[in-house]
Amino acid sequence: QVQLVESGGGLVQAGDSLRLSCVVSGHTFSVFGMGWFRQCPGKEREFVAGISWNSGFTLYGNSAKGRFTISRDNAKNTVYLQMNSLKAEDTAVYYCGLRTGVPTTRASLYASWGQGTQVTVSS
Repeated sequence: QVQLVESGGGLVQAGDSLRLSCVVSGHTFSVFGMGWFRQCPGKEREFVAGISWNSGFTLYGNSAKGRFTISRDNAKNTVYLQMNSLKAEDTAVYYCGLRTGVPTTRASLYASWGQGTQVTVSS
């Protein structure tokens, strides 16, 4: 059974940086495309960034472009999201998801999810 565990969230001030991590276990990590999404209460899950199995393809949502960077280390079964210049509107629970194939912006196409990590940015 595939498991995903996110970490690295917390309370920061506007302009600060955070790096989120997502460790995958229970399956060969390197075959999966990975994505980061975020969700606020009462809203749909929003695509943030995605990365292909070999890091050859990355995709970013509009909110992430120019500030966030997704990367992965297949030797550590881990995908990262480096978030810089954080804003109050980045406050959300951040989830990582995996799927076979290239990353996509559609949350419904991801097969498994982690439990999420809370990011709170104070202004």
